Amino acid sequence: MFNQGEIIHHARDSLGSILVIDYRKHRVLTFNSVFEQSKIDRRWPHLPVHEYNRAMILPAAFNEPGHVTILGLGGGVMASAFHHLYPDCHIHAVELRQAVLDVSREFFDLPESDRLTVTIGDARAALEQMPEASTDLILADLYNSDRMSPAQAQRMFIDHCSRVLGPGGWLALNYHRTPDPDGPYFRQLKKHFSVLLMFRSKSNNTVIYASKRPFEAMHSRDPRLAKLEERLPIDWRRLMAKVTRL
Repeated sequence: MFNQGEIIHHARDSLGSILVIDYRKHRVLTFNSVFEQSKIDRRWPHLPVHEYNRAMILPAAFNEPGHVTILGLGGGVMASAFHHLYPDCHIHAVELRQAVLDVSREFFDLPESDRLTVTIGDARAALEQMPEASTDLILADLYNSDRMSPAQAQRMFIDHCSRVLGPGGWLALNYHRTPDPDGPYFRQLKKHFSVLLMFRSKSNNTVIYASKRPFEAMHSRDPRLAKLEERLPIDWRRLMAKVTRL
């Protein structure tokens, strides 16, 4: 990974290393030099580079959010995207490691804004403390250096997400491996959510979208996507074309 990149920052906390690596066009946050936790275009840090990150913000097209909850800040890519995309949107991010927040501010241009609040702590505890129906969109991307956090695969986690989402809210979950559609985790999702959609990225990440409210499929040529693309140019229409219903 280092062959064509320059390590510009290395920090360490009780959970391990945090590295920032610069390439010609991109900047990468990694915890172990193998997996990229976050990646930005150095010219436009509010534009997500990874396809799965772009896919995770796709529910912004389904229902304009007034409040977004992000579980797992990383380099702050998704927080920066929503801060740029919707000037009236309030964003609450939960990040386990203070050192990661420090890096996201210093090296990834995370906005200093009264519309963006970051809580340092465990995502499960933060969810438990959130009021009922207090957010419009939850983006869950909880990963350590080499795997997804077990918290994100627990049925209780889904229960709490459902409780804090508003009636028209959406949940977006990032997985390296798709959960068993016939297993207990999907049964728990179906218990709370009437709509389940899926996106498979080029990196084999699977993003699951869930909503309580009936949803009519959005065509990839929907004019709303073109308008979003003018404000955040990430090829929304191509992303939408890859979404399937479960």
